[in-house]
Amino acid sequence: MLAKGLSLRSVLVKGCQPFLSPTWQGPVLAIGGEAGISTNSPRPFSEIPSPSDNGWLNLYHFWKKNGTHKIHYHQIQSFQKYGPIYREKLGSMESVYILDPEDAELLFSREGPYPERYILPPWLAYHQYYQRPIGILFKKSEAWKKDRIVLNQEVMSCDAIKNFMPLIEGVAHDFIKVLHRRIKEQNSGKFSGDISDDLFRFSFESITSVVFGERLGMLEEIVDPESQRFIDAVYQMFHTSVPMLILPPELFRFFRTKIWKDHAAAWDVIFDKADEYTQNFYWDLQHKQDFNQYPGVLYSLLSGNKMSFKNIQANITEMLAGGVDTTSMTLLWIFYEMAHNLKVQEMLRAEVLAARRQAQGDMDKMVQLVPLLKASIKETLRLHPIAVTLQRYLANDMVLRNYKIPAKTLVQVSTYAMGREPSYFSNPDKFDPTRWLDKSKNSTHFRYLAFGWGIRQCLGRRIAELEMTILLINVLENFRIEVQSLSDVGTKFSLLLLPEKPILFNFQPLKKDLGTTMIRQGGTV
Repeated sequence: MLAKGLSLRSVLVKGCQPFLSPTWQGPVLAIGGEAGISTNSPRPFSEIPSPSDNGWLNLYHFWKKNGTHKIHYHQIQSFQKYGPIYREKLGSMESVYILDPEDAELLFSREGPYPERYILPPWLAYHQYYQRPIGILFKKSEAWKKDRIVLNQEVMSCDAIKNFMPLIEGVAHDFIKVLHRRIKEQNSGKFSGDISDDLFRFSFESITSVVFGERLGMLEEIVDPESQRFIDAVYQMFHTSVPMLILPPELFRFFRTKIWKDHAAAWDVIFDKADEYTQNFYWDLQHKQDFNQYPGVLYSLLSGNKMSFKNIQANITEMLAGGVDTTSMTLLWIFYEMAHNLKVQEMLRAEVLAARRQAQGDMDKMVQLVPLLKASIKETLRLHPIAVTLQRYLANDMVLRNYKIPAKTLVQVSTYAMGREPSYFSNPDKFDPTRWLDKSKNSTHFRYLAFGWGIRQCLGRRIAELEMTILLINVLENFRIEVQSLSDVGTKFSLLLLPEKPILFNFQPLKKDLGTTMIRQGGTV
């Protein structure tokens, strides 16, 4: 139980330590000067380098270059042109962009007790127009803090992670069975093809297992079509958000555009299915007396009486909506990088097999014995971050790079551009997980921001890290991963960074010897 008076920041600091503490070629950024506050009198906001103060002219040029789906490349080009800080107005929306880790540290150190980040306009427009209940994704100030403290205890503490582990391990075992089933279906001794749909189902099965304490069967041979509708709706919700990021969503709604209709329909499915799941499991839990395993986040929230049922529903919906595409797409990129770097893949496999022997099959111990594997997740998120920026609205005036930036300004840390910048990462195009094993502050400090930072970091961080770690352990033990083409697939921005074309893999089963017997056809080690 949370001690009376314990701050939200203390809850995060005292919580469980994180599991995790395509090659683009381009010119090197000309990064000069020192980060942070200068002793000189700060220069006015208007002098921050900018393409133009005419937001609509900027937007025209942005669209002309197909900038919407290439916004991560657009930001790199802007830093190359203007230096480590610039401001840009697109339409009526203005932001300041930074990429230096020291500037990021300064920004987050000044965020105050109620950090406020950018809320996607189409999501907000839908929730407001249809008067949907909101969770911590949309809440601010004390209302946000109250919910966040309760949820931190349920999904970010060490005890929570231990509860989640057997649930996610069971899902990972079933994913291995799916790959073996695919191999049998193809009758070629290996599985060749796109596994993105299976990864979506793995992520959905994992997050629902954690939330409800029971399985939905998304990795069975016959998949519930209603559950598949939820997964499809989440993808549609992300995909249809992009056109409405700059122009007002109300404009799309007023003219009854297909984009708005599809977006609203996707959210309708998400809310309807999440409500159905919550109500059904709530009824089951009320009539269940004995639990052989952890009964899930929903049960824990209901029994704790710390949050209203309406609030629980809203936050459960947001957890489900945010826990599918984000994790599955990161896993896809990890497989992509491992398949392009077979030497690294073999190093990871050796580490996993050694951890299995040392832990004697205890997954709780195993996840503590794979530092290189965790580093490979960090390295993947450096190259393919979940979000291309992290955002904060300034609580107070502040000075960055000797420019005075007024309160309420939206400042965005460009995580994609930072990850590709040689001033902060040597040989940045190389997939090198060992760089994260260096404990030197100069090499890693404020360079890993994939899940955000501080008290408003991603609520699902621990779940996502655990899902990825356990699945990768199981896959590396059982398969050699290759790509059918070594050419770069490219990336496009669709709220998440997606491959421009499907990635086709080969999953080759490994020959097992008696000393390294693995799964798992029968679910045992």
